[in-house]
Amino acid sequence: MVDMMSFSYKGYDNQGARVQGAIESESLESARLSLHQQGFLVTSLTKEKHQGFDNALFIRRQLSNKELEYLTSELSLLLNSGIKIDKALAILNRYSVSGPRTKLLSGTLDALRKGESLSTALSKDDHAFSPLYLNLVRLGEATGTLPTVFRRLSEDIKFQSQLREKIVQAMIYPAVIFAVCVLCLIFVFNYIVPEMVSLFEGVPELPIYTSLLLSASNWMVKYQWWLLFGLVSFFLTLFAAARTHAGGRKIDEMVLKVPGVRRMLIMVDQIRFTTAVALMLESGVLIDRCLDMATGAVKNHSLKQDLTAAKEKIKKGGTLTEALDSSRLYSDLSISLIEAGEESGALAQAFYDISSRSRREFESWVNRITSILEPILILVMGALVGGIVVIMLLSIVSVNDMGI
Repeated sequence: MVDMMSFSYKGYDNQGARVQGAIESESLESARLSLHQQGFLVTSLTKEKHQGFDNALFIRRQLSNKELEYLTSELSLLLNSGIKIDKALAILNRYSVSGPRTKLLSGTLDALRKGESLSTALSKDDHAFSPLYLNLVRLGEATGTLPTVFRRLSEDIKFQSQLREKIVQAMIYPAVIFAVCVLCLIFVFNYIVPEMVSLFEGVPELPIYTSLLLSASNWMVKYQWWLLFGLVSFFLTLFAAARTHAGGRKIDEMVLKVPGVRRMLIMVDQIRFTTAVALMLESGVLIDRCLDMATGAVKNHSLKQDLTAAKEKIKKGGTLTEALDSSRLYSDLSISLIEAGEESGALAQAFYDISSRSRREFESWVNRITSILEPILILVMGALVGGIVVIMLLSIVSVNDMGI
């Protein structure tokens, strides 16, 4: 098998527009010939330099969510303006400054010029596009509604990015406070308390709080690296277990039993699933196919299992309302809205309404939890660090009272 090499090119297409990108070929001459057959006037063609292992670690090879949202929304605008898909991709490629974006656009353009469909060309990148994205593009090609499909997809990608940012926002502040608290305790036990040991030498009987403080500091100095090793090993084992099907499902079931966390996970997966179903229903996908594809948007294995059971009920002739009623994703109110939509034939609107309501509820929940956690974490941190300082002062005072 001949090894393929990657070449960067610049030039003009058959309409005089500037193009640039990358192409894989067996040799420089075969790459030039392939570009010429595509109607390009090549002005520059160079072999891409091989990146060493160290440099490769710092090269971003995949599209970011921002880039994917930008490409999708721009394709929607260009296609709505009456521009054909190959011309739209060429325009975007012309102004592309991102390596992954240029590679994707160039590869897609090459595939289209060889007669492949857009969905087939996009599916060659295993990581850039979700199955939902590819299925909707395939549907848009078949029905001639690609501009509408790309608009809906760009809105969904933007929402998913905002949802991810809100989740990070809800977690980052508690994580920072916790990290500061741990660092303060490590500093006190490693540097402050050991300096005080000489003050208590020769004291016949130390107060219980002083003995506990000195013992904790002594244990920390001796075993802190073993503690760190144990924690790292635990989390690595947990991560490895989560990557297996059985382990991931077990962990997801345990996480769903944690108060507060359970509510957040259910709301997030409900929003993902509901938005995906609404998007596909509006595009004309049948409900059983909708559930099949939208289940992939749910991250929690346990909740995904609920939806798999719901799909089986529908296949056996059950209604959508009855099937989803047994899932933990939907409240009684949401089920009522789905039932009304099913009876009136406006299921897509019902799912959009549920999604909008869930988004507002999630944003309110994040703001509420953040505002509650802030003072609680500050109080906990103050109590821990301040308590140790108070014990240190009381210990010094007790030693002075003994006349030592």
